[in-house]
Amino acid sequence: MSTRTSALDSLIFGVDIQSGDVRGDAPSYAVVAFDGESIERDVVSGRKLRRRIQSEEPAIVATDNTYELAEDKGALVHFLRELPSETKLVQVTGDERPEPLSRVAARHGVPYAKPPMKEAEAAARLAARNVGYEVSAFTDTTTVKVARGRSTGGGGGWSEDRFTRRIHGSVKTATREVESKLEDAALEFEKEVTEKYGGYSQALFEVEATPAEIPVSSRRSGDTRIEIERERRDGIEYRPLAKRRDFVVVGIDPGTTTAVALLDLDGMVLDVWSTRTADTAEVIEWIIEHGRPVIVAADVEPMPETVEKIRRSFDAAGWIPGTDLPVDRKLHRTREESYDNDHERDAMAAALFAFDAHEDQFDRIAEKTPAGFDRGEVTARVVAGEESVEAVLDDLSEDEESDEESTEHDPRELTAEEKEIKRLEARIERLEGHVEDLKDTIQQKDSRVSELEEELSEARREERREARERREVTRLERENERLKRELAEAEQANEELDGKLERLKELWKLDHSNFADVAAEKQGLVPVKPVEQFTKDAIGAAEESYGLAPDDVVYLRDASGAGRATAERLADRDPRVVLRDGRLSEQADEVLFDHGIPVGPADDVTIQEIDELAVARESEVESVIDDWEDRAEQRRREKKSAKLDEVISEHRARDPAADG
Repeated sequence: MSTRTSALDSLIFGVDIQSGDVRGDAPSYAVVAFDGESIERDVVSGRKLRRRIQSEEPAIVATDNTYELAEDKGALVHFLRELPSETKLVQVTGDERPEPLSRVAARHGVPYAKPPMKEAEAAARLAARNVGYEVSAFTDTTTVKVARGRSTGGGGGWSEDRFTRRIHGSVKTATREVESKLEDAALEFEKEVTEKYGGYSQALFEVEATPAEIPVSSRRSGDTRIEIERERRDGIEYRPLAKRRDFVVVGIDPGTTTAVALLDLDGMVLDVWSTRTADTAEVIEWIIEHGRPVIVAADVEPMPETVEKIRRSFDAAGWIPGTDLPVDRKLHRTREESYDNDHERDAMAAALFAFDAHEDQFDRIAEKTPAGFDRGEVTARVVAGEESVEAVLDDLSEDEESDEESTEHDPRELTAEEKEIKRLEARIERLEGHVEDLKDTIQQKDSRVSELEEELSEARREERREARERREVTRLERENERLKRELAEAEQANEELDGKLERLKELWKLDHSNFADVAAEKQGLVPVKPVEQFTKDAIGAAEESYGLAPDDVVYLRDASGAGRATAERLADRDPRVVLRDGRLSEQADEVLFDHGIPVGPADDVTIQEIDELAVARESEVESVIDDWEDRAEQRRREKKSAKLDEVISEHRARDPAADG
């Protein structure tokens, strides 16, 4: 039974060592670039191979032995670190205990031959079928570091203070941008920040994702830098490309909505899935991801063409009922299982009835399969390949006893020069390790220097704050003295006003002996409310100071210049009479006349003023009103006469004969 997947659409590099040895002379490599259809072959050096991987970014770099690309574990980790984020290194022959490439190729029907270029092609084709193990030295956790892009040290003073605050503010801003992007990508992460003056000195994000999944890239720009580093594993991990469950029984209900159900070989429901959008290829891919079919079943007879196509793609056995399964039997058989729709129920019923039909056969195979053999593999070959249990066991035993081809390239005997090179390389490695230690020491010292610089900057800032506080205290003391002087001046002015008020009271008592006890109107006096100018602003100021109410006597100190709108505003207050100094404009006079508001000269009334206070005699005010009434009556008669003359003139103009 074949467990192949469909070919990948992405570019795959198959690599095998062409000449030389990775532990000695610079090796050359046979490289096959395979995209599922076309093949490109080349022989390159190790350096050129790395450059080509970086520039073309294949989805997979496939080989039969990863230690043909790196001489030891440390070099392999370095090689993995240099790979583009979307590129996987795949060992197609297995994990830590690989099989011979020839056996793996034969098992999956891939052409194989001894020359390195043929082996590279076989590796590429196997990887395209999801055969092999991804080699990984890193976890799926990535650290994103946002830090200062330059030192905060400077010449001191205010400029250094602003410079430090700006850098830390930039780091804080960049941190927020990174956090926002991680949240938008719905990634899980933990954040740790180091707060400093003006913002952050650095921020660390531990993100549960690979660098390719993180919407942030490493960069250094001005005041900030972003570094991305994937977390190292303790060792090298081999993960199968095709993550499958055990051998399964598959039930399929095709149609507008396609449903698939999977059972294990004990009849337990493993999974059920339905889709309205996936085509046959996608259904096959879903089945591959979840198990290796032994039987593919349908609930109708004959087997639908789509189900038959899927069965053939797996070389699995088929099962259909003698007649279409009725709904009541399907409901009864699936009564203990959960499903979302009728299509999932029908797919599950097909799988369950297929299992029922083969349950006795599965049990017999299990009884005959000794420990140490894969029961699923034996069952699949017996049911789908129609072989006997004994024949399958014999075949599997022969495979185990066959001569093993070594997949490791045994290092040849090194020459004296190569041994010297190895010794020097070991020495270089030790020196590089020492350099790394020294770099760590320098980094620690730099960190300590940065901390001391921060403390010094903080001390300087504290000193400047104290100086600012002293200057502020001095300023406040001066301000306090100024306010005291203003208070004294205000108190003096208040005393003067109190005295003036007392004098006014005395004056009123002298002029009007009982004015304080009797209303002003009963003493023959009437209050007058002065308005400085006949303008809207002056009217508003008078209203704000002492208010203008109906029947008030209003005194316009300057009656000239008012327009219709200003006169309308005064007329809206409905004063008793308007006393004026100066002449009214024709428009204002017309408005006041139309509203029936008496207007008279202020010279006809004796107005007594003390500051804003004013009074006039009632008799004089009445006299002004009477005079205006007489003039108003005469004016109305004149207007009526003029109107009559106008009507007559218009009539005569329309009827000349009547005039004759």
